[in-house]
Amino acid sequence: MIEKSLKNAGLKVTGPRVRILGILKNSPNKHFSVGDILFSLRKLNSKSVSLATIYRALTQFESAGLLVKHNFEGDHFTFELKNGCYHDHILCIKCGLVKAFLDREIKEKQQDISKKHGFRMIEHSSSIKGICRTCLSKE
Repeated sequence: MIEKSLKNAGLKVTGPRVRILGILKNSPNKHFSVGDILFSLRKLNSKSVSLATIYRALTQFESAGLLVKHNFEGDHFTFELKNGCYHDHILCIKCGLVKAFLDREIKEKQQDISKKHGFRMIEHSSSIKGICRTCLSKE
């Protein structure tokens, strides 16, 4: 299935790409940093995959439409599989935790606002910043 996804996206099937995409597909609702992917690869004993290879593969996956790159805070990027499912994000400004959520009322309001201003909404970006429960308990 991973090999098929790569081929359908026009990408050559290589060991590093298969392992990186496999990590993303094993947790489809998670947002991964490059560090998360590197850590997961190390746990799989994939020490031969360099940081440069990870960055290159992620850029290729993004260009091929397999994933979405988010920049929520400064130069901290996260990546998630592109699944066509509408959702927004909530993120912790202390630890960087990112969670996706779906709220139909917010979606409808965004569509209403777009129509009111004569737009057809194609995509949007919405995130809520705050402090997660874990970080609050440490204060």
